[in-house]
Amino acid sequence: MAKRELSNREISDRLQINDLLVRYTVAIDKKDWELLDTCFTPDAHVDYTSAGGVAGDYPKVRAWLEAALAPFPITVHAIANSVVKFDGDRATARTYVNNPMTFNNADGSVHLFTVGAYYNDKLVWTDDGWRICERIEEQAFLDGSLPKALTTPQ
Repeated sequence: MAKRELSNREISDRLQINDLLVRYTVAIDKKDWELLDTCFTPDAHVDYTSAGGVAGDYPKVRAWLEAALAPFPITVHAIANSVVKFDGDRATARTYVNNPMTFNNADGSVHLFTVGAYYNDKLVWTDDGWRICERIEEQAFLDGSLPKALTTPQ
């Protein structure tokens, strides 16, 4: 039987996790790497390989993100439909992602494409609040194509 009411803790946790997921999108789109640091545990495992990226510990992936996202003047990460499940001070979340990106071509034209994906996250409660301790991006589609002039760092 479904429970009718959520506890204050579960309401608070759900709001804080939503804020964390939104903070991640703001950090990425603004290229605010210090803000991004507030989203992950220092030892988090992050995997963007399904979208052609890298996998590894957070510091390695953060450095890669700085280089990989530099050529894109505009990225708009929109998230929705997060399904969050709790297990005490741990949680899992699966979140839909729609991410249009622009790239300025040498001829002055703008190349637009959109990535659709899922973020599969493991989260943990820390002294600083909820943090992502594992993120595995699962690319679902690419609408358009990657820019021909784009080189992706390894």
